[in-house]
Amino acid sequence: MYVYTNGEYVRESGARVSVFDRGFLYGDGLFETMRAYKGHIFRLDQHLQRLFKGLEVLRIKKAWTGNALTHVLYRLLDLNKLKDAYIRLTISRGVGGRGIDITGCDSPSIVIAAREFLPHPEIMYRDGVRACISEERMNCRNPIDSGVKSLNFLNNILVRTEASDRGFFEAIMLNHEGYLAEGTVSNLFLVTKGVLYTPSAEAGILNGITRQVVLEIAEEKGIMVEEGLFGTRKIYEAEEVFLTNSLIEIMPVSELDGRMYVRGRITEGLMNAYKERVNEEILAG
Repeated sequence: MYVYTNGEYVRESGARVSVFDRGFLYGDGLFETMRAYKGHIFRLDQHLQRLFKGLEVLRIKKAWTGNALTHVLYRLLDLNKLKDAYIRLTISRGVGGRGIDITGCDSPSIVIAAREFLPHPEIMYRDGVRACISEERMNCRNPIDSGVKSLNFLNNILVRTEASDRGFFEAIMLNHEGYLAEGTVSNLFLVTKGVLYTPSAEAGILNGITRQVVLEIAEEKGIMVEEGLFGTRKIYEAEEVFLTNSLIEIMPVSELDGRMYVRGRITEGLMNAYKERVNEEILAG
């Protein structure tokens, strides 16, 4: 497989990042995870907008234009002969500075990898997945940082590992005030009496691209939506629960901490509408 590293398309085995790169040393950078369908990268513009906003927040030099990155991404798909793909774009602050001081960090590093997308079994979408609420609280994120997909993922990794060891697909994290926030790699939605609820930016979430698409579709369909701060009681009293991210799309939850849920009318309708939206945008080019 080919990867793109700092201006070059190289074989995976030949890809190199400096041992002094701040992404490796400190997790000083950000990333985007994207999905390509039939050679079309879904919502690429939104992913790049979030990427550039994140670079600005982290004060990492913007060394690439959107057009340049778009060319690289599609060239990488062509080189690897991929149509349905998982794409990971990573940017770090690069090499420089003394300790955590960023003085002199003028050359950010970029690595882009693309692999064949392997979907989850269809039975998971039909029957739903098991999840739990983690006892570990998520790292604090201010509303202004809700668009920064940071490389600092250690807390999420530890929570996800514990959940997997206990047989759960995903763990829901609470923020430091005890409000529902998000999964380790997903956004959270609840349905109660026909209303769609999801934690707001004030809860410290990452505002996922798939989350944005779901909210967009819900508005078009006239589904009442409420974003806000919700305690755990809200999820235990919900009728439907689902998770979202670019790779799983919309994944229904069938069980959470012993509470059972159905893949109800709203969840199923949004799942179908999301697939329709993807197909529409593929046809539109």
